[in-house]
Amino acid sequence: MTSIATTDAAAQAARSKYRWVVLSVIVVVYMLAAADRANIGIALPYIQKEFGASNAQAGLLVSAFFLFYSLGQIPAGFLLSKVGVRLVAPVSIALTSVVTLLIGTAHSFGLLKVYRSALGVAEAALPLSMLSTINRWFPPREKGLATGAFLSAAKMGAVLAPPIGAALIMLDGWRTMFFAFAVPGLLLALIWWWLVPNDPRASQRVNEAEASHIEDQGRSDNEPGRAQKSFGALDTFLRYKRTAPLATSRSVFASWNIWGCGLGYLLMTGVVNVLLAWLPKYLGEVKHFELMQIGFVASLPFAGGVLGNIVGGWLSDTVLDRRRKPTMMISAVATCLMMIALVYAPNDLLSVSLLLFGTGFLLNIGYSSFSVYSMGLTTRSTYPVAASLVNSAGQAGGAMAPLITGMLLDSYSWTAVFVFLGVCSLAALVFVLSIYEPAGLSEQNTTN
Repeated sequence: MTSIATTDAAAQAARSKYRWVVLSVIVVVYMLAAADRANIGIALPYIQKEFGASNAQAGLLVSAFFLFYSLGQIPAGFLLSKVGVRLVAPVSIALTSVVTLLIGTAHSFGLLKVYRSALGVAEAALPLSMLSTINRWFPPREKGLATGAFLSAAKMGAVLAPPIGAALIMLDGWRTMFFAFAVPGLLLALIWWWLVPNDPRASQRVNEAEASHIEDQGRSDNEPGRAQKSFGALDTFLRYKRTAPLATSRSVFASWNIWGCGLGYLLMTGVVNVLLAWLPKYLGEVKHFELMQIGFVASLPFAGGVLGNIVGGWLSDTVLDRRRKPTMMISAVATCLMMIALVYAPNDLLSVSLLLFGTGFLLNIGYSSFSVYSMGLTTRSTYPVAASLVNSAGQAGGAMAPLITGMLLDSYSWTAVFVFLGVCSLAALVFVLSIYEPAGLSEQNTTN
């Protein structure tokens, strides 16, 4: 036994760790992309004032991005499966920066909508590129944590955008903010091309030990054949079962598990995007905070989201032994409760800050699981198609919810908005309950 343990320890010591460098590139790139889409929230009151736009029109401006982002997902998924990430991702990163720059040059509200739509098209391939990269660069027991880190980058971008955006707006207006956010992307496109090939074995920085570790379908280094834990009644409730891998695009589109996951994601993404786009306006109009206070407090749900994504990924990977539905269910129920709490939120800065941080944390406990879930149902070659379908549905919700919010605000109040978001969360729970929890995830994900 001592000899085996010594051999395992030596193998781990000799193993390169380049996959974590790849994940770091993913996190930085997606953090910037998220900031490019989130900065509209802090700029929205100034854009409305300059162009005389109503809340419904402002909601349409926000939704234009997510509509075209959604429409671009499935074509991007097929493109990635044929061309590969190494070409698609850098082009998408560079185009995102160019369009962000153009937004700052817009001198009519109509042109702003055109550029926001173009931003959605430019960014459409990014999340799929990164999820596909995680699927190829990480073994099953690390995918939940890696995906949690990836999605936490989106929240970190939303953390940085409001305070930085507020400072830039105070310095030189909302247009300067978009110019500043556009610059880093061109450099990051070159960095991706240089550092991230399609597969681990294509990189000279990955040694044989790490490549074998990534391809290992077992539970741990010491127990490569161990079966997953049994959770008894919980597994019965989750409908935990072994299913055949979805090996063709046709089977992906015919799977209710994929569609149910996508519809749940649609509703939860709607909640996230309403907070992203409309929270600064809520804090200014309802809570009467100053601009820099708004910049700070509006970032707190996403600061909580960073922690929630990491904790949720670890929880589903380790404690729940790669079961994804439980964290989805926790997020759906908790988000509904937090929306009720926001209706009765006090006006003092500390209370609102704590409430919004908690909202972000709980909402994101299971947010990454919506993206990881289909990894357990597909092969490596069909995962981009499944991910595109789920993400397309999610971004459709991201497009609809901000627009509906603007219409509710024109006709009713913020209470109606929070009730609407609470109902969305409960509906997401219904869809999550309708899908299976796939067993033996690693065994299903071996076909290239």
